Amino acid sequence: MTTTSEPREATLSIRGFRLHHVAWGDPAHPPLILLHGITGHARTWDTLATALADRWHVVALDQRGHGDSDPAPDGDYTVGAMAEDLEAFADAQGYRRLTLLGLSMGGRVAMGFAGAHPERVERLVIVDIAPEIHPPGMARIRTMIANAPESIESEEWAVETAMAANPRADVAELRHRIKHALKRAPDGTLTWKYARDLREMMRRGGRREPMDLWERLTRITCPTLLVRGAESDVLSPELAARVVSSLRDGRLVEVPDAGHTVPGDRPAQFVDVVRRFL
Repeated sequence: MTTTSEPREATLSIRGFRLHHVAWGDPAHPPLILLHGITGHARTWDTLATALADRWHVVALDQRGHGDSDPAPDGDYTVGAMAEDLEAFADAQGYRRLTLLGLSMGGRVAMGFAGAHPERVERLVIVDIAPEIHPPGMARIRTMIANAPESIESEEWAVETAMAANPRADVAELRHRIKHALKRAPDGTLTWKYARDLREMMRRGGRREPMDLWERLTRITCPTLLVRGAESDVLSPELAARVVSSLRDGRLVEVPDAGHTVPGDRPAQFVDVVRRFL
C-alpha cells in the first residue's frame, strides 16, 4: 500500500469553527468528497476511500457536530448550513470542480450543494436518500437518536446494540465505525462524538428543513447515481423513482440484502457500484 492510500487527518478553521477531515490518495488527483450520514463520521468511509485512492484524491469530512469537528456554533444543522460549510471547505482547498458522494444526511447536503453550484460538480452519488424521507425510516432514526444514552457502557456494548438494531450490517465495518464514533468525556466515561444538541433536537421532534431539495434536484446537470439499499426503510422505491425522474442525467442501482446504510451493510458491493459509475 502506498503512503498516499493511508488516511491523513487535518483540521481547517472556516466560518468560525473547525472542520476535521481525512484524506487519501495523491492531492494531484481529481478531488472526491465523501459526506457521512447523521451520527456518522469521516472514518466510516475508510473501505471506499482506500479502494479509490489510486485514482482520486479522496477527502471525507466530519460535518459540523460530527466526529472530530466542532458543533454548530449557532445550533444550525440544516442542509443549507452544511452545504455552505462544504462550499467554504472546497474554496479553501482550491477545488473549483469536484466529485461528490453523500449518504443519507450527507446525500441531502450533496443535493443542496450540487443544485446551488451545478457547474462545480463533475459527478454525484446519492446514497439511499431523497428530498423526502419515507415515514417508517424517519420514525426509526428519530427514535434511535432520541433514545441514545449519554454514557456508553463499553465499545463492545455499543457494537452489540448497533448490531441488534441492524442485523444486516457487516460486522467488521460496524466495529470500525463504532471505534471511531466514541470518545472519553472529562469524567472518563465513554460517550458519542456527535454533538449532544443533535440528540436534543431529535428529542424535540427533529428539525425543520426550509430548503426545497426537489427543486434543487432539477438544477443538477452532472451524471448522478442514486444507490438504494433494496431493503431500505428510508428510501422507498417510489421516492427513488421520483428522484431519478427529477434529475437531468440520473440512474438508479439497488444493492441486494442492504438496508439504509448500504456502505456498511454490503461494503464490497458498494465499492464495486461506485467504482463502475466513477
